[in-house]
Amino acid sequence: MSKADDIFISNCKDILDTGFWDTELNVRPKWDDGSPAHTVKKFGIVNRYDLSDEFPILTLRQTYYKNAIDEILWIWQKKSSNIKDLNSKIWNQWADSEGSIGKAYGYQLGVKHTYPEGEFDQVDRLLYELKNNPCSRRMVTNIYVHRDLQYMNLYPCAYSLTLNVTGDKLNGILNQRSQDMLVANNWNVFQYSVLLTMFAQVSGLRAGELVHVIADAHIYDRHVPVIKDLISLKPHKAPIFETDRSVKSFYDFTVDSFKVSDYVFNKLDVKIPIAV
Repeated sequence: MSKADDIFISNCKDILDTGFWDTELNVRPKWDDGSPAHTVKKFGIVNRYDLSDEFPILTLRQTYYKNAIDEILWIWQKKSSNIKDLNSKIWNQWADSEGSIGKAYGYQLGVKHTYPEGEFDQVDRLLYELKNNPCSRRMVTNIYVHRDLQYMNLYPCAYSLTLNVTGDKLNGILNQRSQDMLVANNWNVFQYSVLLTMFAQVSGLRAGELVHVIADAHIYDRHVPVIKDLISLKPHKAPIFETDRSVKSFYDFTVDSFKVSDYVFNKLDVKIPIAV
């Protein structure tokens, strides 16, 4: 099985077997019918993925990797918070009549800040440090900006990325306050593995380790039967992930700059409800 499958199965079993149910609490998320969307959760899950060994993508079920890449480019490269710049409909339910999700995600990455070296947004600051000061321990982004939370249609879930160079490898820590394990876990892991690979390639480095820190890793009540069926399936060997090595600029990557081959996965013939 792929290592991503192994980690996912282990996480889900742990949550189901020893997690805390919030059934008696007044929770914010709701299902489409208005019922409260309760969860079983674990606090403080930490997973490590060595990208130099194997690229983390689930085979237990399909991860729609092109849409995942398109979303990460929308946030980190386009620095957009308008769904008109996104090719999928995954953000539609949080967008206003003009297509905006407010001052969230890409908006925050595009805000310029003043440093001794000049004015940069958060993405360009990382690129500057990787080029000029790769031994820096200050390569940190943060999009959970409290003064702007009231203007966000959804508070950021994956809110901070820390980069660190060790030798010729670029490593990263993704901090996430909340994680819907069924819907978003491997989606986010795959996305930030791609992002780490992008930063590494344009900086003359190799992608190393992605550490994923999840504060609240949860499974929704209506997802429990799906999760149980999913983790009982036979996983497959990890596919091969490749990038277009001719790309030298972070802003020249496109969805077509990445290739996933020999991707074998199980078909999940069930509609997954989304709690909002």
